[in-house]
Amino acid sequence: MSPRANWSYPTAIRFGASRISEIADACAAAGISKPLLVTDRGLAGLPITIATLDMMENAGLGRAKFSEVDPNPTEMNAAAGVEAYRAGGHDGVIAFGGGSGLDLGKVVAFMAGQTRPIWDFEDVGDWWTRADADAIAPIVAVPTTAGTGSEVGRASVITNSESHEKKIIFHPRILPAVVICDPELTVGMPPAITAGTGMDAFAHCLEAFCSPHYHPMSQGIALEGMRLVKENLPRAFADGSDIEARANMMSAAAMGATAFQKGLGAIHALSHPIGAVHHTHHGTTNAVVMQPVLDFNRPAVEDRLRLAANYLGIAGGFEGFRAFVGALNAELKIPENLTALGVTDPDIEALVASALADPSVGGNPVEMTRENATALLRACL
Repeated sequence: MSPRANWSYPTAIRFGASRISEIADACAAAGISKPLLVTDRGLAGLPITIATLDMMENAGLGRAKFSEVDPNPTEMNAAAGVEAYRAGGHDGVIAFGGGSGLDLGKVVAFMAGQTRPIWDFEDVGDWWTRADADAIAPIVAVPTTAGTGSEVGRASVITNSESHEKKIIFHPRILPAVVICDPELTVGMPPAITAGTGMDAFAHCLEAFCSPHYHPMSQGIALEGMRLVKENLPRAFADGSDIEARANMMSAAAMGATAFQKGLGAIHALSHPIGAVHHTHHGTTNAVVMQPVLDFNRPAVEDRLRLAANYLGIAGGFEGFRAFVGALNAELKIPENLTALGVTDPDIEALVASALADPSVGGNPVEMTRENATALLRACL
């Protein structure tokens, strides 16, 4: 059975099966009367999307949709979305989908009222204060995967189409006003996407747990998020219609994104440039590099992961935890290394430079340098 609840942390969340039926009420709560539904091309024609558009139309909200969204959304997708938003006279966004649809929907709502270019709001220092906060449109977020947790995030990952770098666009008001977490929307996810997105959620929890920054709330959320993935991802992978496992994975995804306020690390620092240049699936890339990063960070995280292993019911401390990750990847049919994932003839120097410039680097428990990051990347191939 799927649990059902209303949460107010970190934003208003309506959690439970069939709650997509509350989409019109969620828009009303967010102050939206003429929404633009933003999703990706793959989802645009699927039954869950069409049913949602039907519900919008029946409630008098129209059925406006924008779906020119790449798997790694770019500033060009954002500009086209803003154009559609302004042309349609919309007053809010329904961000609908996996990480790409959610991230782009949030950025469209953010950028629709701004006059400065998108890169002026990169997550650097206090650049977010450059935005006209009052011009940010309200957002209702509806995740259809259980991975990124972008539905509860205050940032979006956008790829610079010229430099092929993934940039984080941040503003506190990009946090959606209302979220509908309906695990029934994830039932149609293919096993490979279930695996990749699920391991993204696990990576968020793992890296947040290992980050050296002080944030005990995130630490607790990350630990319980890892437990939910351990106990439910294999079930959801084996049987996509297991609604209880799907619900617990949806919770774990939101928990990972809430926890990583504490920081991410080398897993994401590597996977961001690899995904931007080689177009690999983000969560699957995270899974592939996870064991080499555990080895890399071992001196700093061994004691901490012994505690995690105890909580998760894994014998053998750090070694047991590392072996568990390997066994989980194998069970989920994750490729064994980046070469098997399709990363051929990589420009190692350029990827390392991008990794060291990635915002995730600061949360890694072992300081990353050109030398050790190069060795780490080679260990992933």
